[in-house]
Amino acid sequence: MTERRTFAALLALTLALPAPAALAQGQPLSASDWLSGSVRGPQRETSAWRPGDPPPPEQGAMSRQPVAVSGDVGPVLVTRLDQGNPDGAGTMTPRRAGLPADLWAGSDPAELSALLLRTPARLQSMQALMRRVLSAQLAPPQIDGAPDPQGRLFMARVDRLLDMGALDEAQALLLAAGPGDPEIFRRLFDIALLEGDEHRACRIMNNTPGIAPSFPARIFCLAQTGDWAAAAISLHGAESLGLIDERQAILLTHFLDDAFVDGEETLEPAERMTPLEFRIHEAIGQPLPTVTLPVAFAQSDLRLNSGFKARLEAAERLARSGALRPSTLRSIYGEQRPAASGGVWERASAMRTLEAGLQSGELAQALPRAFDEFAAAGMADLLAAMVAADLPDHYPGDARTAEIVTLLRQWRGLTGTAALEPAPELAAEAVEPPETQRGEALLLAMADIDAALEGDLARAGRGIAMLRALGLPEDARRAEIQITLLPRIAGAP
Repeated sequence: MTERRTFAALLALTLALPAPAALAQGQPLSASDWLSGSVRGPQRETSAWRPGDPPPPEQGAMSRQPVAVSGDVGPVLVTRLDQGNPDGAGTMTPRRAGLPADLWAGSDPAELSALLLRTPARLQSMQALMRRVLSAQLAPPQIDGAPDPQGRLFMARVDRLLDMGALDEAQALLLAAGPGDPEIFRRLFDIALLEGDEHRACRIMNNTPGIAPSFPARIFCLAQTGDWAAAAISLHGAESLGLIDERQAILLTHFLDDAFVDGEETLEPAERMTPLEFRIHEAIGQPLPTVTLPVAFAQSDLRLNSGFKARLEAAERLARSGALRPSTLRSIYGEQRPAASGGVWERASAMRTLEAGLQSGELAQALPRAFDEFAAAGMADLLAAMVAADLPDHYPGDARTAEIVTLLRQWRGLTGTAALEPAPELAAEAVEPPETQRGEALLLAMADIDAALEGDLARAGRGIAMLRALGLPEDARRAEIQITLLPRIAGAP
């Protein structure tokens, strides 16, 4: 603590420090609006000249290469090999994902990336398909004669996983490509912050060669490793040189100076909250609610040191987006007894009662109550994902309980249930699959299927027909079943 209190005396030292030219560079824009600006852009050491351009003034000098004066073996030079195109990285083989390895063939990487980021996937069957598309190890897209912007599709896949809140899957995908790239580092750093592991985030920074951390990130990590004096000097130097804005300076000053611990000043959060600033707000004793932040921030509330209600709400939010396994949500519901009534407490209570009913086989009261509670919150599909596999094929009890059993099992496509006739509005003529750009056709088909949630079943039918044409009959059938059951899963059967 004494070392932390010395920072007031050390601040003045920075005024005498020279300002390296590299520090004047601005931070690159994040791929996603809420990512931290945790690295600075690298200083360019190469010219912008490309073959076909007029030769630059120094071209003559550049063209004169040294000539060997003898046949002696020269010194051995060591060069780090390129890790290849990250667009081909993945954590799941094409066979396991049920996708063709050349799905991206013939597609423009820029258009494909933009389409991937905006394709909706709200239906459970489409969420599962989207996760497979994002994680699969597919051949990178290439167009003859077009420039090859390597990594653009890879970053779009990672950012889509982050937007879903699927931090573990995004991290696995990033590690599959290697952590050396600044954009990969930025995301690994933020994932560690969102998961509440500041030490891992700073370890990633210290162990990633070639990365130039931004001043807020460097100051944060200096403090995390206990070097409060260096953090204070860096802060004042960066503030004096105009390398961080006023709001960041105030936030970091509160973080470094324990004189503010007992103060009553409440700092206003930024309009665009980043994981780094979110974690600093928590460190200074002013934690922020995650409900209004992107869903990835909800992962922070899953930590065991969070309150039970916060864990429940975060788990439900992540499960809705497809980022949390239903089995994990189910286990969180059973961690503690509900402390109150209403809202999430009612669903937790209903799940505890249902768990007991599943063990005893007495579902007549527990299952209808649980279904009504979850349906009222628009979460009956999550209830099906959690318990459908544990329900009997046929329930001999009262009619409503038996109907709910059948409904939940049908929603999950489980065997032993009566065959379900698809809604007639989903009928569509068979289509021929495109010879190229099948990846774009798949994403467009998923967008068509999502239109069913807005009531456009005819468009959804065309999307289902395209899935079948692309060789995905099981995904098409699951989507068909879930769309047909939507009116019933949303309310009492």
